[in-house]
Amino acid sequence: MRSIAILGSTGSVGRSTLAVVDAFPDALRVVGLAAGGNLELLAAQIERYTPELVSVRNPADVEPLRARLTRRVEIVCGAGGASAVASMSSADAVIAAIVGAAGIPPVHAALMAGKRVGIANKEVLVAAGDVMTRAAAEHGGEILPVDSEHNAVHQALRCGEHREVQRIILTASGGPFLRRDPQTFANITIADALAHPTWKMGNKISIDSATMMNKGLEVIEAHHLFDMPADRIDILIHPQSIVHSMVEYIDGSIMAQLSTTDMKFPIQYALLYPERVTAPFARLDLAKIRSLDFLEVDVRRFPAVALAYAACRAGGSMPAVLNAANEVAVERFLAAELPFTGIVEVVSRVLDKHAASVAPIHSVDDALGWDAWARSEARGIAVAVER
Repeated sequence: MRSIAILGSTGSVGRSTLAVVDAFPDALRVVGLAAGGNLELLAAQIERYTPELVSVRNPADVEPLRARLTRRVEIVCGAGGASAVASMSSADAVIAAIVGAAGIPPVHAALMAGKRVGIANKEVLVAAGDVMTRAAAEHGGEILPVDSEHNAVHQALRCGEHREVQRIILTASGGPFLRRDPQTFANITIADALAHPTWKMGNKISIDSATMMNKGLEVIEAHHLFDMPADRIDILIHPQSIVHSMVEYIDGSIMAQLSTTDMKFPIQYALLYPERVTAPFARLDLAKIRSLDFLEVDVRRFPAVALAYAACRAGGSMPAVLNAANEVAVERFLAAELPFTGIVEVVSRVLDKHAASVAPIHSVDDALGWDAWARSEARGIAVAVER
């Protein structure tokens, strides 16, 4: 029996994780939950899964949550509360699905405590990848990717040695604007950008998919996860989203991982690794697949990709700044304070400002410090580029 803690239990990844727990009740049990403000759903999860420790984001939510429960449970709050759930002694594994930089401290706490961490939050490794990989190496922690693309790479890498890898190929759906005229991008509405053609995701991730910043962030994440330089990590657009990623080996062989577009598959893999067990989820019917298309990325259409590659090559604090500026720009777009094209414009301007002051990231505090700086800069620039 493997005991797990879930950071972000009321979000889409958290709910999918609990569906995996339901599918394997003899192999998995929940000991900790951390969530934001959806108290009704969190209360229902507590009643069903009986965790030992629960964390809410806001201190004011502790008593309202307690009032909804029929059972006693320890409730903590804030960033410290999420870290307490992540590092609890009874947890063998942690699923990290808290969106944004808020996920950095609890993931670090989990790795410092020697936990296996299934990371669904790109920002943790983008902003503090060196810190996280060092914590895992020094304290016996383990990082397993839950993002479908990196999970696919992890599986494909089991086919050979690291020295035999030619390149990693991340696939991208291309989002909702793959074939839209770039001349009309300034007129893209919030509803347009949230209409992902393949995956059902949260608002922030959906916007990142529309700009393809999500794929740029994944390049940086893959760099840290698989110890691979940026120039050996490629992106191909694959509109069907069936091949989740590939690994090309030096002999020309390409190993691909395919499955339905369901997050339960990579979550199951991360929680039960290295075992493979029979899954009750919907399978891929290869006979019904008429074609698998692959296209190169047009960086003129998706300039966010080029910004992310440049940040990965620069290293140090640059990826943290990229990530934070993008978070603010996306927030401003969703608040109707920026046009769609303003997202990348804001990020680009913040990166230009930071170019002369790039510094190493030695600690979580370093990462959060540059995160705060970039957010402040992005908020100011966002006003200047309003349309």
